[in-house]
Amino acid sequence: MRAIDPDAPGGPDVLRIVERPVPVPGPEEVLIRVAAAGVNRPEVMQRKGLYPPPPGAPSILGMEVSGTIVAVGDGVMKEIIGQPVCALISGGAYADYAVAPWGQCLPVPEALSMVEAAAMPETLFTVWTNLFERGYASEGDTVLVHGGTSGIGTMAIALANLFGLTIIVTAGSDEKCAAAKALGADHAINYKTQDFVAEVKAITAGKGCAVVLDMVGGDYLPRNMQCLADDGRHVSIAVQGGLTATIPIFEIMRRRLTLTGSTLRPRDTAFKTLVADELSRTVWPHVAAGRLKPVIDRTFPLAEAPAAHERMEAGDHVGKIVLVMDD
Repeated sequence: MRAIDPDAPGGPDVLRIVERPVPVPGPEEVLIRVAAAGVNRPEVMQRKGLYPPPPGAPSILGMEVSGTIVAVGDGVMKEIIGQPVCALISGGAYADYAVAPWGQCLPVPEALSMVEAAAMPETLFTVWTNLFERGYASEGDTVLVHGGTSGIGTMAIALANLFGLTIIVTAGSDEKCAAAKALGADHAINYKTQDFVAEVKAITAGKGCAVVLDMVGGDYLPRNMQCLADDGRHVSIAVQGGLTATIPIFEIMRRRLTLTGSTLRPRDTAFKTLVADELSRTVWPHVAAGRLKPVIDRTFPLAEAPAAHERMEAGDHVGKIVLVMDD
């Protein structure tokens, strides 16, 4: 099969198509003939040698996939062969075939195209587990999400609209702020021209937000704390702006703040299966009804994976970048 499996870290030019054997599904796994694969920032980091795949994961890039089940491993009923699915996987999506744990697969309803389905798992699992489970966001809450036009940000906007949250986002230009508002953000702050702390305080009449979902880290953390209401929750999901921060500890105590965070990729199959089960009950009915779709920025054929990574790194995209396997 065709695959993108760089033999050394480097720039986008290392993303060349090579031949690899078709993987074999193990127990409780399925083999998917890939239709499309989402492109995510951790894959850019992996390509650069900054984010190695977890133990046992394939070196082939790609963490989310859509396609059709063509074979099953032990413990999986053969009746599902032929079923269209999307799945969160630990690696292997940039290829004609990929293996996925059956528990991490979700059915692709008629309301979704295969491109849209490939753009769902990574951001949906991430936003759900962090904003709603770790951050306890619930109907009526106001939340702040940085990177409002990223794949994470656009998924957060969509889920906020479905589940009754008021969502404030930040973005790096007036055009991106307008795009975020067009997608359903209640407020959008241009972090390059506005002080997001002051803007959040003004928007919330000084009260602050129940939850901040942060992918920046670094000096954003103490600033994010100023955006939190008493008893607020700060959830870190990436550290694009720095690995460390200096924070006022007594402020956490005085205002009963919670600082938490998570990384999804290293979590085991049992945890991700539980998340998939929860999503199938709480979110997937909205997907099947056509009420929740990912925002697609652009698609690229597999051979143009370097251009897809260049677009991701340029930061001009709104929503998800997707690779399609059709010749």
